[in-house]
Amino acid sequence: MHIGVGLRNMGDQSTPAVMGACARAAEAAGMESVWVTDHIAIPPDDAEGSGGRYVDPIIALAWLAGATQNIGLGVGVLILPYRTSPLLLAKQVASLQELSGERLLLGVGVGWMDAEFRALGVDRRRRGRISDETLAFVHDCFDHDEVEANGQPFLFRPRPARPPIYIGGAAPHALERAARYGDGWFPTGMTPEALPDALARYAEFCAIENRSVGEIVAMGRLPLNETGAAAGRLHDFAEAGAARFVVSGSYTDSDEYRRNLDMLAAAVAEAGL
Repeated sequence: MHIGVGLRNMGDQSTPAVMGACARAAEAAGMESVWVTDHIAIPPDDAEGSGGRYVDPIIALAWLAGATQNIGLGVGVLILPYRTSPLLLAKQVASLQELSGERLLLGVGVGWMDAEFRALGVDRRRRGRISDETLAFVHDCFDHDEVEANGQPFLFRPRPARPPIYIGGAAPHALERAARYGDGWFPTGMTPEALPDALARYAEFCAIENRSVGEIVAMGRLPLNETGAAAGRLHDFAEAGAARFVVSGSYTDSDEYRRNLDMLAAAVAEAGL
């Protein structure tokens, strides 16, 4: 099981100095990937923990690609209905994948925050349909040199290898979408105890689509100050079938982030991962 770590592209920790130091520390610690999140328009009454400050995830990952060498660059998850131009999104994804040396790990979701949909002028009731149409178009772009949008053929270049797409969200809709368009599933609030049954249901949807079962990307906090407990939780997720676990958590600065990485590395070693 690969181990990734969250990186705050929000709040006071989303400065160039802190984000760069944290990403380089994660790479030096041997972590497989770093992950940012996506919000565009936080309302004043919901800004606790971020102050309403969020750095755009695509731009953040592009910048982090230049600050690192080999570590994977994940977004968990990019909200597809917020990107109202599928062509522009496909171009941004392809450009980031090309310039990063194909390190992008693309988690996507349909979104949930009413205030953001209102701010963007997007009908929240259409978020599932918009997401499906966007995913289909992104696949088309990465599958063909020549693509058509709005009746206009065009050349889609650069066209690197398509990044893996992990569909975020809960069953059943996210599972259906993952089986149809994804390379894996990024479940919400998953536990190792619930994962085998969820994975079996995912396999059923994949069979309907005549596709192989994709990877499971789990995310959550660990009791890092208790090495044995953290190692046990990682081991449980690996045994349950997770292909990747992304460790989330808060920190005040890059020094605390490094201390958390040291504790995480100890737990990973004890878990034998």
